[in-house]
Amino acid sequence: MRACVLTIALATTAFAAGAGAQQQAGANPETALSDALSAACKQDAPAFAGSLTTDNAAAFRVLPPTQRTAMMKRFVLLEEPGRPLLSTSGSGQKILRCESPSFTAEMRLGQTRVRENLAFVPVEIPITGEEPRKITFGFVREGGNWKLISAGLLLLDVPAMAQQWAQADLDAAENTAMNDLRSVALALDTYRHAYGKLPDTLAALGPAPPDGASPEVANLLDADLAGGSKDGYTIRYTITPAKDTANEQEANKAETFSLNSSPKEYGKSGKRSFFLDSSGVLRGADKNGALATSTDARIGTP
Repeated sequence: MRACVLTIALATTAFAAGAGAQQQAGANPETALSDALSAACKQDAPAFAGSLTTDNAAAFRVLPPTQRTAMMKRFVLLEEPGRPLLSTSGSGQKILRCESPSFTAEMRLGQTRVRENLAFVPVEIPITGEEPRKITFGFVREGGNWKLISAGLLLLDVPAMAQQWAQADLDAAENTAMNDLRSVALALDTYRHAYGKLPDTLAALGPAPPDGASPEVANLLDADLAGGSKDGYTIRYTITPAKDTANEQEANKAETFSLNSSPKEYGKSGKRSFFLDSSGVLRGADKNGALATSTDARIGTP
């Protein structure tokens, strides 16, 4: 999940969707809400886009598939697609449920308030052992249909959310790249302690066959990291030989290594490049895709 205001606004809600058959928001606010939440429950991106205003729908459609799915998940707080069910209580209250294999979310619709071209649908969400949670959804009339514009106090601004999510994706990718680099450095140190020297290539750190590890395949990294390419980053490994050493054993112990990690697609898989050497100090900077060096800014602690 990405850290954005939508998550905060909806984090305490668990609600479900009705089985509206139309692709566009309904002719009344209650139907519009049923359609929007039904689409979110099923993770049906085209139908969900039809419940948004024209500008938000256009921005939603060009989001990467993972971000479209993440947004719909936030609306129902379910990781997997569910089955939307619409029913009516004995008192005439509409109840929406989203049934997934692991969880069922429920939402009870209240009395709709209409003010000219705006409408507000209050919702009550039963929580076991707690007071029911309440949230009000806002709609605006657009082209004869009601379109979703807010959840609670949050106005849906998909273009702005897309920017936040894109940055969150970059941050997550860069954090993963840094962790990958630390894993490689740890594997190199482990290899040196086990075999008395650094491996010639990262490939020697890769998965071993069933008959056991060896200097050629030490079983210290997965195949991707041992191949120098993982999580959208390319890793380069360099050995610096020791100087003025008396014998080969001392030379092997004294040699150092450095690791460079740079994004495969600058701006998409990451922006910052990273540098880590035998000292354990991680460095990095936005190098426009070029390699980081030992003179770049230090990141965190060793």
